[in-house]
Amino acid sequence: MTSTIWDAPYARGPVLADIRVPGSKSMTNRALLLGSLADGRSQLRRPLRSRDTSLMVAALRALGTAIDDGDDEVWAVDGRGYVASPAHIEVGNAGTVLRFVPPVAALAHASVSFDGDESVRRRPIGPLLLALRELGADIEDGSRGSLPFVVHGRGGVTGGAVAINASSSSQLVSALLLVGARYDRGVEIRHVGERPVPNAPHIAMTAAMVRARGVTVAAEATHWSVSPGPVAAIDEVIEPDLSSAAPFLAAAVVTAGQVRVRDWPVGSTQPGALLPAFLEQFGATTSVGDDGLVVRGGGTITGAELDLRNAGELTPVLAAIAAVATSPSRLVGVDYLRGHETDRLAALARELTALGADVRELDDGLEIVPKPLHGNVFSTYDDHRMAMAAAVVGLVVRDLKVENVETTAKTLPGFAQLWTAAIEGQGATR
Repeated sequence: MTSTIWDAPYARGPVLADIRVPGSKSMTNRALLLGSLADGRSQLRRPLRSRDTSLMVAALRALGTAIDDGDDEVWAVDGRGYVASPAHIEVGNAGTVLRFVPPVAALAHASVSFDGDESVRRRPIGPLLLALRELGADIEDGSRGSLPFVVHGRGGVTGGAVAINASSSSQLVSALLLVGARYDRGVEIRHVGERPVPNAPHIAMTAAMVRARGVTVAAEATHWSVSPGPVAAIDEVIEPDLSSAAPFLAAAVVTAGQVRVRDWPVGSTQPGALLPAFLEQFGATTSVGDDGLVVRGGGTITGAELDLRNAGELTPVLAAIAAVATSPSRLVGVDYLRGHETDRLAALARELTALGADVRELDDGLEIVPKPLHGNVFSTYDDHRMAMAAAVVGLVVRDLKVENVETTAKTLPGFAQLWTAAIEGQGATR
């Protein structure tokens, strides 16, 4: 199959834009799953409709959950409907579906098979399957610790204490926190990996969303517990996806422009909430108020030393800024990105080097030494964050072409159109 090629818009001057981004994928998929576990009807306001959230909707429907998503502004989820006949779930390349749904499938009264894209078979899931077995679930995976596998639902799970190595993904912990209240003894989780669990804000997000439904959750650095009990149905507003705002804010940095993202929350558990602090280290100025977040480029883009362990999904866009800075940068703490949609560290090093940058892979990140860049075809590896990074570089590098920009539909459908409108509205050319 031939991939499409997109000519990234080149900015002839400072980008000045005022935008809104759609709802958070992470929050939408958590809210959908919690709605499926709740007693009654939940409502999600301003949810994200994207490939990942559509896969979650389809997965929960396969388990017997009734979801009304006919209105783009408000979705309704009716909880506690579990199938009694065999079902199949296609996870695509969605990590949240891969990891969050199997613990719920164990509550079904039937066998539920799971499979997905070829690339998702390489994503970490083995530690979660082992933990689910220890908690009382019946899972058949041919001893692979990866897709495809079958969860033989028995109508309930004993639960209790379990140890898990979650060094590769915070979703391994979140998956158990989300469902724990529906296990007979709840769950008590202990992280046993040598490295900390990455993306700690996502675990804080999960804990907060579970507590909002009346469930008792205790959280420490390496220990978490969820008490058994009812899960309340609630009406919830989904925050804007702050990580999807990253390329637009980066546009202000690399073009010495100004970009405002409307509805930016004053406080948030999303990793994207760390963006203002990171962008300031590249020389930008930021301010958050009632009218949103405003980022202003400082003209000179300084290199930065960033520990991104709690915000790995921002790495591709921040690497794009680093590649056009005036001094070297080091982005560290993100060894786990080798197990995401693609090996993001290798992919970024390969593609930025092909444009002329001097990029070295570290054990846990990247060292980027800026050099004069030139146009080329930027491969995305079916990774939405890679496509967004390419768009940022294209603002200041002529003739940059992006392979398969449509992969951004995973989290931000219509990205290319939204990006072009924001950029070309200020005199950009393609």
